[in-house]
Amino acid sequence: MTHYMELLTTNQPWNLLLYMAIPVILAETVAVTELFLLLKRDLGGGLRRLNRVAGIIAGPYFLGVFAYLLATAVIPLTATGGWRGPIDVLAVGFYLLGVVPLAAITLLDTGALARRQDEGKRLRLHVVFVAMFLVVAHIAMILGMMNPGIFMFM
Repeated sequence: MTHYMELLTTNQPWNLLLYMAIPVILAETVAVTELFLLLKRDLGGGLRRLNRVAGIIAGPYFLGVFAYLLATAVIPLTATGGWRGPIDVLAVGFYLLGVVPLAAITLLDTGALARRQDEGKRLRLHVVFVAMFLVVAHIAMILGMMNPGIFMFM
């Protein structure tokens, strides 16, 4: 099993909640509310507030996850040669790559990024970052479920 999947199955249900459920629920909340915002073009209501709150929480939360896993898993596994093959490295790498779009969403929602752009341009950027997160998260999940020894070369 990959380290990604091992992380999620160890210490049940806490690791699954902390490393999968919370970040994905926040990102999915942003994604689903964004669909309705795009359809209705109502950027001032409660749905937009929910979208912003989830977006503002997601980045710092996942940044904490990223820092913790980098220090306690990635660096030690790299230093000791503990990786279980390229699939293992890619699964963990794609999971951690989720910090980039989630942090960007937080920066957009707090006004720290693209503050001089009109609402339409910020919304388009928001959609791009949500899509990026969904793509890297799903790649991580698919790779995480693979047998890490598949691409091991002797």
